Amino acid sequence: MSTPRKAIYAGSFDPPTQGHVWMIEQGLELFDELIVAIGDNPHKQVTYSVDQRLEMLKLCLPKSTKLTISHFTYSYLVDYSKELGAQYILRGIRSSTDYEYERVMKQINSDLAPEINTVFLMPPRHIAEVSSSMIKSLIGPKGWEKTVAKYLPESILNKL
Repeated sequence: MSTPRKAIYAGSFDPPTQGHVWMIEQGLELFDELIVAIGDNPHKQVTYSVDQRLEMLKLCLPKSTKLTISHFTYSYLVDYSKELGAQYILRGIRSSTDYEYERVMKQINSDLAPEINTVFLMPPRHIAEVSSSMIKSLIGPKGWEKTVAKYLPESILNKL
């Protein structure tokens, strides 16, 4: 029997978007186990606490025995991946800027842990430009709910 394919998909998820949900659904199709990990970097300004982001992820993600939601603090993702026994890191590429950043990170991660492979996915066009930062910048003005509704899972929109 072969070793189960375990992947980790990490991000700030501040808040989770339709793009995040799409990536996670794809990850569940591709891997035997998927860990969705909130990276908690004390040097990064976030809007929602780790506990709030964990709660939001639980609200919007499918129930699956293959899915684990966790968080890690001030650690390299590749080290956290090794700690959890993940052989793959799942990353999304929305633009050429993402590609350049992710290409460099993949090489550095390969230097640190050559046994861990990085898998890249490109989301469909209708959610490709969505980021948590973009969502947060749209919140506030009159009618913002309608504007961001197509970019957020309904449970997250209701939470905001």
